[in-house]
Amino acid sequence: MTYELHYWPMIPGRGEFVRLALEQAGAEYVDVARLPEEDGGGIAAMMDRLEDEPLRPPFAPPFLRDGDLVIGQTAAILLYLGPRLGLVGAEEADRVWTHQIQLTIADMVAEAHDTHHPVGVGLYYEDQKPEARRRAEDFCENRIPKYLAWFERVLARNPAGPEHLVGGAVSYADTSLFQLVEGLRYAFPKAAARALAQAPRVAAHAERVGRLPRIAAYRASERCLSFNEEGIFRHYPELDLG
Repeated sequence: MTYELHYWPMIPGRGEFVRLALEQAGAEYVDVARLPEEDGGGIAAMMDRLEDEPLRPPFAPPFLRDGDLVIGQTAAILLYLGPRLGLVGAEEADRVWTHQIQLTIADMVAEAHDTHHPVGVGLYYEDQKPEARRRAEDFCENRIPKYLAWFERVLARNPAGPEHLVGGAVSYADTSLFQLVEGLRYAFPKAAARALAQAPRVAAHAERVGRLPRIAAYRASERCLSFNEEGIFRHYPELDLG
């Protein structure tokens, strides 16, 4: 069965966390909104499927279709895919712990987004620059170090060693933490570098995941979208504070 991933075709965004898991597992999937319209793809096709879902409609992209099952929310998608892709431990405690880590990553992603849109998502960044600067200052000085220190502790306390967040094999939490670190490095290069200097296990973890053969091949391909100023992680130099 080929998975159908539905997400905006112009940004990595939250969909990239799902893509990285699928790529690491070597799973067959189609990125529906990036397909040509004549092949049933495009944004209009994605939105039609979002709005026409009769029973359990997702709130917004990303959402995943697997046969008749439709799952929205990045963490829920990965919770579903983890056992099917071999990217989570077999024990319930490991599955719950991996999900908890993913939810914490989602919290930080939301805070990163809110640095450039602290007042309203429907407003342009230019309409909320003073508030964005104030929000970014706290994010850079306090929140980035606090989150990375927690991930550092998770790696240090993993009984199987600091190469992975959970157990002794790659999980979707590992690929997601990699994407989070890459996003921080793009959006806040100075603040991220300072925080990562105090979280050496996190920095080393990101380097290891980035070198995984399937992850490296995907990121070197044309299918991998670059960060840009339309997505969650946006590089505005005036917000790289701390």
